[in-house]
Amino acid sequence: MLLAGGKGERLMPLTQHICKPAVAFGSRYRIIDFTLSNCVNSGIDTLGVLTQYLPMFLHDYIDKGHPWDLDRMSGGVFLLPPFSSGDRSDWYSGTANSVFQNRRFIGGYDPAYVLVLSGDHIYKMDYGKMLINHKKNGADCTISVIEVPISEASRYGIMNTDENDKIVTFEEKPKVPKNNLASMGVYIFNWKVLKEQLEADSKDKDSSHDFGKNIIPDMLAQGHKMYAYRFKGYWKDVGTLESLWDANMDMLRNTSLGVPDWDIKSRSRSRPPHCIDTKGRVANSLVASDCVISGTVENSVLSRGVIVEKNAVVRDSVIMDDAVVKSGARVEYAILDERSFVGENETVGGPREKAESITVVAGSWT
Repeated sequence: MLLAGGKGERLMPLTQHICKPAVAFGSRYRIIDFTLSNCVNSGIDTLGVLTQYLPMFLHDYIDKGHPWDLDRMSGGVFLLPPFSSGDRSDWYSGTANSVFQNRRFIGGYDPAYVLVLSGDHIYKMDYGKMLINHKKNGADCTISVIEVPISEASRYGIMNTDENDKIVTFEEKPKVPKNNLASMGVYIFNWKVLKEQLEADSKDKDSSHDFGKNIIPDMLAQGHKMYAYRFKGYWKDVGTLESLWDANMDMLRNTSLGVPDWDIKSRSRSRPPHCIDTKGRVANSLVASDCVISGTVENSVLSRGVIVEKNAVVRDSVIMDDAVVKSGARVEYAILDERSFVGENETVGGPREKAESITVVAGSWT
């Protein structure tokens, strides 16, 4: 069950017209491509994608799931927005509630285990290895964790474990964290246990109906066997503009994100090759198809169809699909949204070492 209904308020204005998992990333991807590809590469062939905020673009993008080999006669990908049932017509009121409202979809497959994922993280992970660990420990729930800098630990749910990685306590975004084992928002549950927890949570009027705030703490309090699974690879929560920019820059240093044979698939229409003309210069950058570069591009990530005209400079920036940087313009430490426009001789942003925050230019979606 892939949670992909987030509004992504901290990514505004990039999420003004599309949901966070659909935001462009890494020159040729959408954020959700990583989780979808992880599922297929891990041998998962039945996937429910829970959508809510501005779902139309994401629904069209995923469609029947062909690029990820999820267009199957049995199983495959299912798009699950909120729906009316009997006398109820509810929006998803939390991450746990979204799964609860689709319990009949899950129950139709009578699974032993349910994997719950987030659609807005950049990483490559074999969920099969995590399931092996879950079975070995005889766990009711296994939560994937990653070590983060202790200075950043207060941004995450933190797992406190014993010497066998059994979870002893859980703290949701603690002001003074006891350690740096951060939850990645990747959970494996025994379905019978999860179903009972979701049903009980749905009756609690004081609950936020959230996995981190309610389901996980309640299961710990009830004495369920819960274990942490330590993930050693690359992982980035791209929930802020700065983290999205950071993750794009990480692609310049490591385009495989550490696992070269773990293919990330995406849906993209066929477009011509990029063109760097005689006046263009590109250094340490990713340039997707159909880009036309007549200016200077340094240390940047350019998605499909970007135009950088003569005498324009793009540096330390993320430029999304079909953005245009006109002649003589200068773009530094910035994110340009899809179909955005920078006019002749305009300046957007400035040197990163002097900037207080990243500059974002909204795109035109009309």
